[in-house]
Amino acid sequence: MPADVAAPGDGLPEAVTIGVSIHVPEPYGTALQDARAGHGDPAARSIPTHVTLLPPTEVAAAALPGIEAHLRAVAARHRPFRMLLQGSGTFRPVSPVVFVRVEEGAQECRVLEAEVRSGPLSRELAFPYHPHVTVAHGLAEQVLDEAYEKARGFAAAFAVDGFVLSRFGPDEVWRPCRDYPFGSAR
Repeated sequence: MPADVAAPGDGLPEAVTIGVSIHVPEPYGTALQDARAGHGDPAARSIPTHVTLLPPTEVAAAALPGIEAHLRAVAARHRPFRMLLQGSGTFRPVSPVVFVRVEEGAQECRVLEAEVRSGPLSRELAFPYHPHVTVAHGLAEQVLDEAYEKARGFAAAFAVDGFVLSRFGPDEVWRPCRDYPFGSAR
């Protein structure tokens, strides 16, 4: 991954949109992304499969060095943990989202989310934080019903050893910029 997200004065825009997440490893990440694409979700191929820790957040490009230092410090305070994704859930009728549930590792995600969304990344959320992996969003009710049924049998367990800072590009694709391994101050 690139060493820098952005540096002031390097020709990049003054504001950028970032997000922080735990990426779902292979082969599970591709399987869930393929399922999302199979439901016709137009965002499926533009978002790596993940559990959000910081939703899309616009920040000043000049603030990125401080944000990166903040994320390094958060990661350094944590240790790897086990995550189990299993079964389906939905935020309907409040939001047209179907997801795979985080059955194990949810509390660790809540702690990480609170720490990531502090200091230079402090912001209010539209909804209370609920760790999950989206498999369908903003689609017709029948498609959301089908996605819910298909995700019911999904299960994956893996170790989480860090999180990722990603940037939203002008092509509307999310790209990882930097990994933040747990227990490391690098």
